[in-house]
Amino acid sequence: MAPEIPGSWTLCASSFNWTPDIITARQSAHDIVTGIADSTVKTVELEPGLVWRSFPAPHDAEVDELRDALAAKGGSVSIVGASLDDFTPTERRPLQQRLDFLVPQIHAAHRVGAHGIRLPIGQAGTELLTLVQPLLHELDLVLFEEIQGQQAPGSPAVEPALEAIDALGDDQVRVLVDISMLMPALPVTYLEKLRQGGMPQDFMRRLENDWRDPATIDAVTALLRSGNVPPPIRTLYMNLLIRFGRSDAADLQGILPMVGAFHLKFWDLDDDGGRVTEPLRDLGGLLGRNGFSGTLTSEWGGHEWLQDDPTEMTRRHLAMAEAALIEPAETPVGG
Repeated sequence: MAPEIPGSWTLCASSFNWTPDIITARQSAHDIVTGIADSTVKTVELEPGLVWRSFPAPHDAEVDELRDALAAKGGSVSIVGASLDDFTPTERRPLQQRLDFLVPQIHAAHRVGAHGIRLPIGQAGTELLTLVQPLLHELDLVLFEEIQGQQAPGSPAVEPALEAIDALGDDQVRVLVDISMLMPALPVTYLEKLRQGGMPQDFMRRLENDWRDPATIDAVTALLRSGNVPPPIRTLYMNLLIRFGRSDAADLQGILPMVGAFHLKFWDLDDDGGRVTEPLRDLGGLLGRNGFSGTLTSEWGGHEWLQDDPTEMTRRHLAMAEAALIEPAETPVGG
């Protein structure tokens, strides 16, 4: 019998993967999302801003329609991406306004049948977390704070937020890790776009061969400050400073007790040098040794520069991810 992922792990796909299809609107966002359960995987992580026109205060009828349509196809929602409208043009919004903005999203997540909602790490802050805790317990909903990209457990912007979550000691407030943190090398298709955009050859060689060298980030920052990044690729270039990380799976060991979900971020499926599967194998080993329970969600970030079919990309990625995760996960503790 072929090995399978542990029963405590749930493979999902993010509706974010289908952003290009939702934008072109040849089908409704509702039909695209419910179609995921037919075409790809039964459990969907929802980006509600792409799906519900009434977001950020989704109407009950709109939420019910999506829940029922997914259920009819044997599908369900895992986590709902939430947001906070933190600032007016001149100042930070008061705590009550931030709470009033978030609470309808929490109710919608519960109504659609999700087990959690998601915010960026540290955005809510301890005061807001404390205010929503009773509601999370009432609805049996987990609030996940997401760490990703250049963020790392010990970085100054992240460590205090992790300490605050740990201090709460509440299973309804947990961490979601996006494996964009764990990139041994940059995506092949991304590097090609930079090369086509006219980046210097010596700089490209550094990106290709020494991504995890701290001096590479220094070079990335210096080039940006010099003003020599060609305007057509400046937005794409910023991924180097924000979305692409340089951590190892072992760096997650200390925070694993707080982690209840992962985004299996991928950019393309070119596995040259193991740049796609190596982080997955490392992660699978770590989770298998530590008895992880939670969701593992395929999330495609490469549609910013690729025009490939989201359904085909996600199917292929889920197959690749499952194969890479299984072997380490089957290794006994201490083996």
